[in-house]
Amino acid sequence: MRTHYCGQLRSDDIGATVTLYGWVDRRRDHGGVIFVDLRDRTGLIQIVSDPERTPVSYGVADGLRNEYVVKITGRVSQRLEGSLNPKLSTGEVEVYADAIEVLNAVRKQLPFQVSMGEPETSTVREELRLRYRYLDLRRERMARNLQMRHGIVKAMRRFLEDEADFMEVETPILTRSTPEGARDYLVPSRVNPSEWFALPQSPQLFKQLLMVSGVDRYYQIARCFRDEDLRADRQPEFTQLDMEMSFLSQAEILALNEQLVAHIFKAVKGIDLPLPFPRLTYAEAMDRYGCDKPDTRYGLELVEVSDLVADSGFKVFSGAVKSGGMVKILPIPGGNEVISNVRIKPGGDLFKIATDAGARGLAYIRVREGGTMTRSGGSKDNLSEAQKQEILARTGAQEGHLLLFGAGDAAIVNATLDRVRQAIAKEMDLIPADALNLLWVTEFPMFEWNADEKRYEALHHPFTAPHPDDIADLTTARAVAYDLVFNGYEIGGGSLRIYQPDVQAKVFETIGLTEAEANDKFGFLLEAFEYGTPPHGGIAYGLDRLVMLMTGEESIRDAIAFPKTQQARCLLTNAPAGVDAKQLKELQVASTFKPKPKSEGD
Repeated sequence: MRTHYCGQLRSDDIGATVTLYGWVDRRRDHGGVIFVDLRDRTGLIQIVSDPERTPVSYGVADGLRNEYVVKITGRVSQRLEGSLNPKLSTGEVEVYADAIEVLNAVRKQLPFQVSMGEPETSTVREELRLRYRYLDLRRERMARNLQMRHGIVKAMRRFLEDEADFMEVETPILTRSTPEGARDYLVPSRVNPSEWFALPQSPQLFKQLLMVSGVDRYYQIARCFRDEDLRADRQPEFTQLDMEMSFLSQAEILALNEQLVAHIFKAVKGIDLPLPFPRLTYAEAMDRYGCDKPDTRYGLELVEVSDLVADSGFKVFSGAVKSGGMVKILPIPGGNEVISNVRIKPGGDLFKIATDAGARGLAYIRVREGGTMTRSGGSKDNLSEAQKQEILARTGAQEGHLLLFGAGDAAIVNATLDRVRQAIAKEMDLIPADALNLLWVTEFPMFEWNADEKRYEALHHPFTAPHPDDIADLTTARAVAYDLVFNGYEIGGGSLRIYQPDVQAKVFETIGLTEAEANDKFGFLLEAFEYGTPPHGGIAYGLDRLVMLMTGEESIRDAIAFPKTQQARCLLTNAPAGVDAKQLKELQVASTFKPKPKSEGD
């Protein structure tokens, strides 16, 4: 039997006989003495075999190659002074192999090097990594990420169960399709012809029903599914920590979740997070950063000047304000030195960022010596001296500042300056590498207007409680909702829920659902509310995104064992794939897809 994992051996084990299992990470022949780095999920240990001290194992050791699966029995010994390896947790010891048994060999050429000895900078194409994911997961980087993911989930469970009295309850994977979300993944029912299940986008309705059931404090590491366009931090199937609590106020929910997150960081990374986390309302976040998930590790805050330029002679500014839009400034200290006019004008990289966000471009003014303000080539900005001085006062701009202006529709101005702000912060190296900025964003709008469908839709979901002060007009109401933001990424979001049937019916009416439609889709929930529903609220964390951020990865795919590509494909199993016609016949389902005819050049 195995006595130890490879990464567990220390100087306290010197003299012990151990049995280890693992993979050959590297084999080296140093003048007749063979050294083998043996690897398992806990790390490396150096194995030694020589013809004099370990004659039985020497012949086998000589034939070992990278990634052979072996069993090794031997004695733990102190490494010689010159051979200590401080980079390894096992670097003070080695194992002299009395016996080596090859359990399995490698029969094909490896598609890429797996060894932990490979430098971290060595790169393998992601497509190849995903095709041979089982090999990629052996490599140090991915093995480390997977271990951290396990540690994060373990810390979540321990806090919620042992310290906060939560109960884990599983909710259904096969459920019904409901509106007001992303596209569902649908599953046809064989025993109920022409009817369909949907895979859950979240356990939202079931966890609210659990509150009606008296569970009181529920959690689940939940699998969720959304058929939506993918990005680096999105997957068609993902995992979230799902929570729901009865009888707690928003302040109590936020405080409990701060303790949870602090526990995770302490348990996994040994970091003490200062509590409580800062808080911004949605309105404050949009005003200062143009974004509802602001990265607050650096400054570059936006400054609105709509009132100052409403009557200016510069028609781009005055016209934007008169048409109901806004004018904002992104002040950049030292921007005159690093950002040229060419980059801001058509064809430049900053111009492209602005136009990709929907803007027509960026206006700009440079602050020169003595606080004078000039545009490119000294062209007129049509601002009065009083307006200029007030702009300098509001922005705190001094000599060397570059002022970038966004003018137009508020949503486009905010999106534009937010993206430019992020790009400039990276370029100017303004982001501290080790900063961990967590904050709550609260008081989101209840609804947003869908111009295409000419109706209101819930900004979060239609079960979010409206702010008590705004109940008279739900179309302009704030929601009792909260997002947790970590270094510019939303990692969790939740709200207090509606638990009164009349308020829930009013929300359904606001988003355009008739009473019949609401009863058809959510009748079971509305009926449950008639039987004594406690006030309750909850939150869900994107586990994959949290792991991505805590491991320092840039793609969520490196935080998941077996992810999909941006085309929602699994390269390892080649899924999705066709199925047998018999299966479709049993389901009474047929495809209407018609492949496009190939052209002569194809």
